[in-house]
Amino acid sequence: MANTYSQIYIQIVFTVKGRQNLIKKIHRAELQKYITGIITNRGQKLLSIYAMPDHIHILVSIKPDISISDLTRDIKAGSSKFINENKWINGRFNWQEGFGAFSYSKSQVDRVVKYIENQEKHHKKDTFKEEYIKFLKRFEINYDEKYLFEWVE
Repeated sequence: MANTYSQIYIQIVFTVKGRQNLIKKIHRAELQKYITGIITNRGQKLLSIYAMPDHIHILVSIKPDISISDLTRDIKAGSSKFINENKWINGRFNWQEGFGAFSYSKSQVDRVVKYIENQEKHHKKDTFKEEYIKFLKRFEINYDEKYLFEWVE
């Protein structure tokens, strides 16, 4: 898109179907690298990524020529196929339907990158459910609990 300039920073968060701990630590770096390739191939810029055993955080600088939904769909579909082809789990791997998308200004990017990079430390005090609901409240997003991710307590 000629003469189109933008600065759009989005944190995308989604979870493993059934909130199972299926992303093993030994596969984290390879999965993150694969997802980085998907994002790059779609012409977007990855700023930070961290895959926890049951969910993932991605911070991207996104261009206005792609929707967040399309990018997230491509990440989820491609990474699910990658995990299944590599037989990282018994059975079939899938991400849950839906995702969270939260926007940030340029001045917040460094803080968000640090937050994503420190996921393991952060989740020693907050569960993913607590974290996700805090995001929804902080961003003043109205939600119906019955339509949130499936929670495994």
